[in-house]
Amino acid sequence: MHPGDWHRIDDLDLFLSRAGTFLHSQPALHTVPLTVTEALRTRGPHAYGDVAPVFGVLERESEVRAVYFRTPPFRLNLTRLTPEEADALAVHLAAADHPLPGVSGERATAVAFAEAWQRHTGATAGLHESQRLYRLGTLTVPGPVPAGRPRIVEKRDRDQLAGWKDEFSVAIGGTADSRAGEWADSRIAYGGITFWEDTDGSPVSMAGATPMVAGQVRVAPVYTPSHLCGRGYAGAVTAEVSRAALASGADEVLLFTDLANPTSNALYQRIGYRPVADFAVYDFTA
Repeated sequence: MHPGDWHRIDDLDLFLSRAGTFLHSQPALHTVPLTVTEALRTRGPHAYGDVAPVFGVLERESEVRAVYFRTPPFRLNLTRLTPEEADALAVHLAAADHPLPGVSGERATAVAFAEAWQRHTGATAGLHESQRLYRLGTLTVPGPVPAGRPRIVEKRDRDQLAGWKDEFSVAIGGTADSRAGEWADSRIAYGGITFWEDTDGSPVSMAGATPMVAGQVRVAPVYTPSHLCGRGYAGAVTAEVSRAALASGADEVLLFTDLANPTSNALYQRIGYRPVADFAVYDFTA
């Protein structure tokens, strides 16, 4: 495969006009590019950072076969690629002097690209996280249901929500999010986070959901402060957000898990989530 089969696109509307049919063809596997491009479309090009996003398509015989995107400072995200396609993309991006902090995609694709990036740039690739994508089957509320109730976040919850976003980012191995307030505002604007409240009205856990696009909704993030874990709050609030997604008309309700966390994987399966595919996230260092 020739690197010229890959084409960089800097304009979101042009990217969607070229790749939209391809992305909608498999909404579950393409949930990340679908939800990220929807956020960019509604919130603007700086929804994820100060640097404009970058997109690209693999075209053969006038048909899009794969895409990539990156919203700096975050990692490159890929749809499914063969090893040959991954190698050609690495050549394409390396020739354009496109620096990358890492890559995320289906496991075989991420592995192939990480190996190709090492070959062509001399960078070192290290596995950051192994993930599993789940799709909701038959919703089951895990029991016993804890005391309290769900409540959609409101403007008065902004500081609480932004603080928990920071804590969540650190808990999954990242750093405090300097844009946590903006993130909270965007989620509050469309009712995208639900708290589980204790009987005294104190928030004890949260679960979010992306806006529906291509008939799919992805549950994210799910967070319970460490001192409140093990009381059933995460299961209750995740089940509620999943129920609401189905009630809104979603054809597919999805979520990602960290495969290193057996507790959360077991919980989501009790709620009714079933495996779709495994993903991997790699970090690159010079």
